[in-house]
Amino acid sequence: MSKFSYIDQLQDWEKEFHFFHPVTVRFSETDMFGHLNNTIPFTYFEEARISFFKSVGFMQEWVKPENETIPVVADLQCDYLKQVYFGETLKIFVKANKVGTSSVDLHYMAKRENNEICFVGRGTMVHMSKKTGKGSPWTEEMKQLLLHNR
Repeated sequence: MSKFSYIDQLQDWEKEFHFFHPVTVRFSETDMFGHLNNTIPFTYFEEARISFFKSVGFMQEWVKPENETIPVVADLQCDYLKQVYFGETLKIFVKANKVGTSSVDLHYMAKRENNEICFVGRGTMVHMSKKTGKGSPWTEEMKQLLLHNR
Protein backbone atom coordinates (compact mmCIF):
# COMPACT_ATOMS: atom_id res chain seq x y z
CA MET A 1 0.00 0.00 0.00
CA SER A 2 1.20 3.50 -0.78
CA LYS A 3 2.23 5.80 2.03
CA PHE A 4 -0.28 8.50 2.91
CA SER A 5 0.71 11.61 4.84
CA TYR A 6 -1.96 11.03 7.49
CA ILE A 7 -1.09 7.36 8.14
CA ASP A 8 2.17 6.60 9.95
CA GLN A 9 2.00 2.83 10.42
CA LEU A 10 -0.93 1.24 8.59
CA GLN A 11 -1.34 -1.72 10.96
CA ASP A 12 -1.34 0.48 14.07
CA TRP A 13 -3.66 3.01 12.40
CA GLU A 14 -6.07 0.27 11.31
CA LYS A 15 -6.31 -1.16 14.86
CA GLU A 16 -7.48 2.20 16.25
CA PHE A 17 -10.83 2.00 14.40
CA HIS A 18 -13.80 0.57 16.26
CA PHE A 19 -16.87 2.36 14.91
CA PHE A 20 -18.18 1.49 11.45
CA HIS A 21 -21.24 2.04 9.30
CA PRO A 22 -22.18 -0.69 6.78
CA VAL A 23 -23.04 0.19 3.17
CA THR A 24 -23.93 -1.87 0.13
CA VAL A 25 -22.85 -0.55 -3.26
CA ARG A 26 -25.94 0.28 -5.32
CA PHE A 27 -26.10 -0.09 -9.10
CA SER A 28 -26.63 3.67 -9.47
CA GLU A 29 -23.31 4.27 -7.69
CA THR A 30 -21.30 2.44 -10.34
CA ASP A 31 -19.98 3.85 -13.60
CA MET A 32 -20.05 2.45 -17.13
CA PHE A 33 -17.06 0.24 -16.29
CA GLY A 34 -19.02 -1.45 -13.50
CA HIS A 35 -17.05 -0.12 -10.58
CA LEU A 36 -17.83 2.38 -7.85
CA ASN A 37 -17.84 5.94 -9.14
CA ASN A 38 -14.97 7.95 -7.65
CA THR A 39 -17.33 10.49 -6.06
CA ILE A 40 -19.33 7.96 -4.03
CA PRO A 41 -16.81 7.33 -1.21
CA PHE A 42 -17.44 10.92 -0.11
CA THR A 43 -21.14 10.07 0.28
CA TYR A 44 -20.18 6.97 2.26
CA PHE A 45 -17.91 9.10 4.45
CA GLU A 46 -20.86 11.42 5.10
CA GLU A 47 -23.18 8.53 6.02
CA ALA A 48 -20.58 7.06 8.36
CA ARG A 49 -19.74 10.46 9.88
CA ILE A 50 -23.41 11.15 10.64
CA SER A 51 -23.84 7.67 12.10
CA PHE A 52 -20.70 8.21 14.21
CA PHE A 53 -21.95 11.56 15.51
CA LYS A 54 -25.36 10.02 16.29
CA SER A 55 -23.62 7.30 18.29
CA VAL A 56 -21.99 9.91 20.56
CA GLY A 57 -25.18 12.00 20.80
CA PHE A 58 -24.07 15.05 18.81
CA MET A 59 -26.38 14.86 15.76
CA GLN A 60 -29.48 14.76 17.94
CA GLU A 61 -28.44 18.12 19.43
CA TRP A 62 -27.19 19.72 16.20
CA VAL A 63 -30.50 19.20 14.40
CA LYS A 64 -32.56 20.92 17.09
CA PRO A 65 -33.65 24.36 15.80
CA GLU A 66 -32.70 26.02 19.10
CA ASN A 67 -29.16 24.61 19.06
CA GLU A 68 -26.46 27.27 18.60
CA THR A 69 -23.91 25.13 16.72
CA ILE A 70 -23.65 23.08 13.53
CA PRO A 71 -21.04 20.74 12.07
CA VAL A 72 -19.28 21.99 8.92
CA VAL A 73 -16.90 19.95 6.80
CA ALA A 74 -13.81 22.09 6.12
CA ASP A 75 -11.90 19.62 3.94
CA LEU A 76 -12.18 16.03 2.80
CA GLN A 77 -9.95 13.65 0.88
CA CYS A 78 -10.05 10.07 -0.29
CA ASP A 79 -7.27 7.75 -1.42
CA TYR A 80 -8.35 4.81 -3.54
CA LEU A 81 -6.60 1.45 -3.13
CA LYS A 82 -8.82 -1.18 -4.76
CA GLN A 83 -11.72 -1.14 -7.18
CA VAL A 84 -15.15 -1.67 -5.65
CA TYR A 85 -18.12 -3.17 -7.50
CA PHE A 86 -21.92 -3.22 -7.45
CA GLY A 87 -23.41 -5.37 -4.70
CA GLU A 88 -20.36 -5.41 -2.45
CA THR A 89 -20.94 -4.76 1.25
CA LEU A 90 -18.41 -2.44 2.86
CA LYS A 91 -17.73 -1.33 6.39
CA ILE A 92 -16.95 2.39 6.48
CA PHE A 93 -14.92 2.97 9.63
CA VAL A 94 -14.63 6.39 11.28
CA LYS A 95 -12.42 7.62 14.10
CA ALA A 96 -11.56 10.96 15.62
CA ASN A 97 -7.85 11.17 15.02
CA LYS A 98 -7.17 14.56 16.59
CA VAL A 99 -9.47 16.93 18.42
CA GLY A 100 -8.68 20.63 18.31
CA THR A 101 -10.32 23.57 20.04
CA SER A 102 -13.32 23.62 17.69
CA SER A 103 -12.35 21.09 15.03
CA VAL A 104 -11.84 17.38 14.71
CA ASP A 105 -9.68 15.52 12.21
CA LEU A 106 -11.65 12.43 11.22
CA HIS A 107 -10.12 9.41 9.53
CA TYR A 108 -11.98 6.91 7.37
CA MET A 109 -11.30 3.38 6.20
CA ALA A 110 -13.46 1.22 3.91
CA LYS A 111 -13.13 -2.55 4.14
CA ARG A 112 -14.66 -5.39 2.18
CA GLU A 113 -16.22 -8.37 3.93
CA ASN A 114 -12.86 -10.18 3.58
CA ASN A 115 -11.19 -7.34 5.57
CA GLU A 116 -9.36 -5.93 2.54
CA ILE A 117 -9.00 -2.14 2.62
CA CYS A 118 -10.52 -0.52 -0.50
CA PHE A 119 -10.10 3.18 0.20
CA VAL A 120 -9.05 5.46 3.05
CA GLY A 121 -9.54 9.12 3.77
CA ARG A 122 -9.50 11.98 6.20
CA GLY A 123 -11.23 15.28 6.71
CA THR A 124 -11.58 18.19 9.09
CA MET A 125 -14.94 19.03 10.58
CA VAL A 126 -15.50 22.30 12.45
CA HIS A 127 -17.97 22.77 15.30
CA MET A 128 -19.35 26.15 14.20
CA SER A 129 -21.55 28.84 15.76
CA LYS A 130 -24.67 29.54 13.68
CA LYS A 131 -24.62 33.17 14.83
CA THR A 132 -20.99 34.11 14.23
CA GLY A 133 -19.98 31.63 11.52
CA LYS A 134 -16.81 30.93 13.52
CA GLY A 135 -15.56 27.87 15.31
CA SER A 136 -17.29 27.10 18.60
CA PRO A 137 -15.08 25.33 21.16
CA TRP A 138 -15.82 21.73 22.06
CA THR A 139 -16.68 21.20 25.69
CA GLU A 140 -14.35 18.88 27.60
CA GLU A 141 -17.15 16.29 27.65
CA MET A 142 -17.51 16.50 23.85
CA LYS A 143 -13.76 16.05 23.38
CA GLN A 144 -13.80 12.96 25.57
CA LEU A 145 -16.80 11.53 23.70
CA LEU A 146 -15.01 12.01 20.38
CA LEU A 147 -11.81 10.36 21.53
CA HIS A 148 -13.31 7.47 23.50
CA ASN A 149 -16.09 6.43 21.12
CA ARG A 150 -14.11 5.80 18.01
